[in-house]
Amino acid sequence: MLDPLGADTQGAAIISVRDVEKTYGSGAGRFDALRGVSLDIREGESLAIVGKSGSGKSTLMHVLALLDEPTAGTVLLDRRNAKELRSSELNRARNKTFGFVFQQFFLTPTQTVLENVMLPLTIAGMPNRARRAQAMAALEQLELADKAKNKATDLSGGQKQRVVIARALVNHPRIIFADEPTGNLDTATGRTVEDILFTLNREQGITLVIVTHDDDLAARCDRRIQIQDGRILEEATR
Repeated sequence: MLDPLGADTQGAAIISVRDVEKTYGSGAGRFDALRGVSLDIREGESLAIVGKSGSGKSTLMHVLALLDEPTAGTVLLDRRNAKELRSSELNRARNKTFGFVFQQFFLTPTQTVLENVMLPLTIAGMPNRARRAQAMAALEQLELADKAKNKATDLSGGQKQRVVIARALVNHPRIIFADEPTGNLDTATGRTVEDILFTLNREQGITLVIVTHDDDLAARCDRRIQIQDGRILEEATR
């Protein structure tokens, strides 16, 4: 069955985008990063967005994660138009509905591992004792409890990425957005990080959206879309 937007109603779409465009600059300097993209992301699936550098894949992730507004088109979160969300609702979605794992880690080097993982809970206004307990639980899940008092600078690349995953998990998100999550890691460590992400997807039902140029990583996802010149070139299901 199709809804009025043309989407299959079997299995709820957490995020839907319709005819999304994203343009930077104007005149001779104009760059069309997205050109009429339509896509549904469904509860519990794993989705890979692949494409060459400059294809628009990271821009699409930023739009899906409500980190950037499209120039044209519609973004729906749980069937609600993102343009209708108040600033507080947008911030709550970014803080609680979504978790983020980036290639660059974005850890605060002068803070402890525990303090880095607590950051989303601090932003959410959770009391100190509760946020420490919840952050420690996330670290234990990633087998990093023994590193809680270490500074982020004292960790290996693989440990830093596991801390980033713990921080993404700490608010029990429905979706994890991962932008080149293994790009800075050696093959063996990258595989470990992949296994963690797909275990969370499989065992906890967390929806996983991965932006990558790694074909092997993309092949592990339920669905793969290829972006080229701001358009979806092809889509494949595993």
